[in-house]
Amino acid sequence: MTPADLILTRRGVRFQGRYFPCSIGKGGIRRDKREGDGATPVGVHLIVGMLYRPDRIACPAPWALPIGPGDLWSDASGERDYNLQVRAPYPHSHEKLRRPDPLYDLVMVTDWNWPNAEPGNGSAIFIHQWRRPGYPTEGCIAFRRDHLHEIAREIRPGTRLIVPEV
Repeated sequence: MTPADLILTRRGVRFQGRYFPCSIGKGGIRRDKREGDGATPVGVHLIVGMLYRPDRIACPAPWALPIGPGDLWSDASGERDYNLQVRAPYPHSHEKLRRPDPLYDLVMVTDWNWPNAEPGNGSAIFIHQWRRPGYPTEGCIAFRRDHLHEIAREIRPGTRLIVPEV
């Protein structure tokens, strides 16, 4: 482990010598992550992408990609696009990336079950903004808005998110 890793601890996520309070999945931390269980998966996950709402925030990093009105994320376990970004119209189960609330104004994409997803092993494990302190996610890790933006300015593709078994 290095200071450049994002390491989930009982105190929050340790990054560059600081602790950032965070929220995790309502299903806790699990090694046997499944679609819809609300769990944050155990493991070493790489940050493989960053997405942002250009109508709401400035580009957070040179490698970040804008979220457009038709951008979605497939959570349709049996489809070939499972756990990949897709575009509307998309007839299968999906999550809208362009949400009315600010939770996905800035999203860091992890490589959990990506890019060659195993059906049913979970999708859309992101790092994003929290609703409020202590409010659980559907399996993602979420931060206070200013902390999320601070982290986004410092990470690079390939930064490791380490989620140990607790």
